[in-house]
Amino acid sequence: MSFDFSALLVFLTFASGVIWALDSWVFRRRRNKVVSEVNGTESSPEPILVEYARSFFPVFLIVLILRSFIMEPFRIPSASMMPTLLIGDFILVNKYDYGIRLPVIHTKIFENHTPERGDIIVFRYPEDPSIPYIKRVVGVPGDHLEYHNKSLYINGIAVEQDPIGKYEVMRGGGNWNILSWRKEHLGDVTHEILIDPDSLSLNVETWIPEGKYFVLGDNRDNSKDSRYWGFVPDENLVGRAFMIWMNWNTKNGGITWSRIGTILN
Repeated sequence: MSFDFSALLVFLTFASGVIWALDSWVFRRRRNKVVSEVNGTESSPEPILVEYARSFFPVFLIVLILRSFIMEPFRIPSASMMPTLLIGDFILVNKYDYGIRLPVIHTKIFENHTPERGDIIVFRYPEDPSIPYIKRVVGVPGDHLEYHNKSLYINGIAVEQDPIGKYEVMRGGGNWNILSWRKEHLGDVTHEILIDPDSLSLNVETWIPEGKYFVLGDNRDNSKDSRYWGFVPDENLVGRAFMIWMNWNTKNGGITWSRIGTILN
């Protein structure tokens, strides 16, 4: 179970707002009345709890609005989206592209666009919604999709792949794995993928129902995606990843400056 920061942020915003409001409307008047009767002054010192609530409420509220309805940061923990996203990348996710949802309960209150083929999306993992996942949309409602022999077919048409060269990745034990580095043309989106020629192909054929999406990792043979656990329901969508704002990888010595500000395709 992952930590639910949204729930904590909602609680802090609500609690600090209630404390500040109650003091402003009720307790401050009572304190001032008592102090005035005792020593003749018109106001009393503000309790430390109320002072903190008044100071932090606007901060909590602004962060809650930004994070829930505009954009949210995420960190990439795995290699499933290589070479597009690397371990240690910190990304920004657009929260309003696919409709505005309330935090914690995830109820959609405003309709907007729907995911398109090629979009990199963050969603709540269908088998455990407390875990955020990131993959690329390759199939949308109504599509007939096939993944066969490491090639993607949409509505009977093969998605074009152009070879780029070889891509070396470090495996456990200090061994290097040589992958096939390719450029895939998914509709209007051209992006890079990795194929492991030594691994078996997991073949899939399916029709995508309404309100569902089929997603794959760009590191095709090192990704747990829709081929294994099925579709992403619309209600599980979090947002569209659009930019890398930081990369921090201690194995590479810290910040990788060249990746900062990269716009995602």
